[in-house]
Amino acid sequence: MKIWQADFYRSPQRNAAGQILWDLLICDPTRSFEYKATCLQSEANSSWVATQLELAAGGKLPNIIQVFRPQSLSLIEAAGRNLGINVEPTRRTFALKQWLQEQQYPLAIDKPPPAPLPENLLGEQWRFASLAASEVETSFSNRPIPILHLPEFLKPINLGLASTVAVPGVIIYGGRQSMRLARWLHQARPVALNYISGEPDGLILEAGLVDRWIVATFEDSEVATAAQAYEQRKQASLGLHFLLVQPDDSGMTYSGFWLLRTEA
Repeated sequence: MKIWQADFYRSPQRNAAGQILWDLLICDPTRSFEYKATCLQSEANSSWVATQLELAAGGKLPNIIQVFRPQSLSLIEAAGRNLGINVEPTRRTFALKQWLQEQQYPLAIDKPPPAPLPENLLGEQWRFASLAASEVETSFSNRPIPILHLPEFLKPINLGLASTVAVPGVIIYGGRQSMRLARWLHQARPVALNYISGEPDGLILEAGLVDRWIVATFEDSEVATAAQAYEQRKQASLGLHFLLVQPDDSGMTYSGFWLLRTEA
């Protein structure tokens, strides 16, 4: 599987005539391969990108191109379609972001205010929970869970977490809507679930490239204290946390499980 990470955006530099330039940066997840090309803003289109992808590939196109910047996505997707390359929107382009930072490219992305979850997806109850790092994979990997998101790079052992570290999480009891909620979450591509203090306090789901969703709001001081402990545990677990959706608290049936970690 050949995977590239790519960004196509306005360059922080201009040419000698003061014209705006656009830069295409491509690398693989280890940065053993890097490619950079520049064009005038008037030339910045999907055809130019497709030509550069072919030049960079040298005869062997990638299977997947990962893109984190919403403004880059449509042009790279169009170029990918022309060449038969799958384009994957994801915030987790670690190698590319490191390269962009070294080159002093802007990484900040405007995010919309959080929106409420669709009313027909609201669960019946929810609560904070935690699992020992040693139990995160063993508790769910062998169970018949319809939607299971356990990426290798987020497994506690691959993050170097001690087996006794508590990994915090949130459990949503979805009742009859449990499977529908799990499918919706799967399509939304969860990234992180964060506690935000305010009036009221809330749990905000970061998803997709820039999407934000209000999972729950609360004013109870005891819940707020538990939410603060949840965030403190996230610091101890290097940001690793989880989201579990199940119909009820019987522990017999699960609808979806996601390992999450906050990303820029």
